[in-house]
Amino acid sequence: MTTFAELGLPQPIVSTLARLDITEAFPIQEAAIPDALAGKDVLGRGPTGSGKTFTFGLPMLTRLAGAPSRPGHPRGLVLAPTRELAAQIRERLADPAAALGLRVIDVVGGVNINNHIRALAAPVDLLVATPGRAEDLINQQKLSLDAVEISCLDEADQMADMGFLPQVRKLLDRVDRGGQTMLFSATLDGDVEKLVQRYMKNPVTHSTAPVEASVETMQHYLLVVKSREERNDVVERIGAREGKTIMFMRTKHGVDRQVKKLRRAGINAQGLHGDKGQGARTRALSGFSDGSTPVLIATDIAARGIDINDVSLVVHVDPPAEHKAYLHRAGRTARAGTSGTVVTLALTEQVSDVESLLRKAGVHATAAHIHPDSRELVKITGARTPSGTPLPPPGQQQKPQAESATRRHKGQGSPAGGTGHLHSQRRGRSGRGRRQQRSSGR
Repeated sequence: MTTFAELGLPQPIVSTLARLDITEAFPIQEAAIPDALAGKDVLGRGPTGSGKTFTFGLPMLTRLAGAPSRPGHPRGLVLAPTRELAAQIRERLADPAAALGLRVIDVVGGVNINNHIRALAAPVDLLVATPGRAEDLINQQKLSLDAVEISCLDEADQMADMGFLPQVRKLLDRVDRGGQTMLFSATLDGDVEKLVQRYMKNPVTHSTAPVEASVETMQHYLLVVKSREERNDVVERIGAREGKTIMFMRTKHGVDRQVKKLRRAGINAQGLHGDKGQGARTRALSGFSDGSTPVLIATDIAARGIDINDVSLVVHVDPPAEHKAYLHRAGRTARAGTSGTVVTLALTEQVSDVESLLRKAGVHATAAHIHPDSRELVKITGARTPSGTPLPPPGQQQKPQAESATRRHKGQGSPAGGTGHLHSQRRGRSGRGRRQQRSSGR
């Protein structure tokens, strides 16, 4: 195994990682960090969780060290498709940056822009941004990209899928073409290839195992139900299982409806989609990460760029529209070499389309006809009967029992359930550096 010290990173970064028990590099880090440190344009291909954040982030920090920055004029720029991913990148680079005396901030949509204006009033070395918010700040003349020396696009194919490429091009056109550019993506085709041709100079390409390779550590099942009513009951039984479960719906309204159904059944579920406010999104991800909220229900926004440990089951309540979405959804489990289970629920009339999708994804799924009380459902998912005690909407605190009884007596309401507290979590490890890096998603 190659250590970070052997890759040419400065001692303050190596020491900071060592304090976190992160010493050994992942394959893409071992391959790409020396080229990035040398100032070459780097094109990286690999799924979320392969170590991309450190691959581009540590060389960026190293090359930015030792020179001053000005307020509102960052020297490094990372563009990310979602606010969750932007925050995750900023959090993971914060300690190595501090070790070099550098400042990293993130600016994202869904947050009061005045907070970002205040943050940019002080010198910032590395800016992590979603494209829309960066453009907003430029239009208000609070941000300029004229000092950017190194830029990086993370999850470029997701930005293409989400329609962000016109904004991305406008932003990169503001950056000096003489600087270094890095681009990381699970796939390098279509519109992503156009970005490569337009903004990169003789890039060095490094690839890790493609998304499809991760299916080998998963067990895939196609569970067929007779009716939507039976499917609803099956989803409740699965939601009551032990362990972390991500359920995927196609629409935002579907997410909200499913959260309400599960909470009425006594299952602590929260939702994640693009119309959620930042507070609700942060609460949902934090609760799911620390285990206080065992069920996360999401649209495809959570299928990419979100790295949460110990997800043992992924459920496609709504089958995805295409095979790439299946693979990225499924990739929320079986991370860093662990195993996981992926279940697709299908009505009888959907089976043919789902089987075609699975073939395109290169997945062999065991098919079974199930109902809410079937033993096969319990065996595959750990399904249980929910408590049936309703929980309040996420974020509302449970009323003390005596107070609730008093209020019911006075006709003022009914009891409610609570939500968990927020804290960070690390998994145990049998090895040191690589396992710790896996557990923190770096």
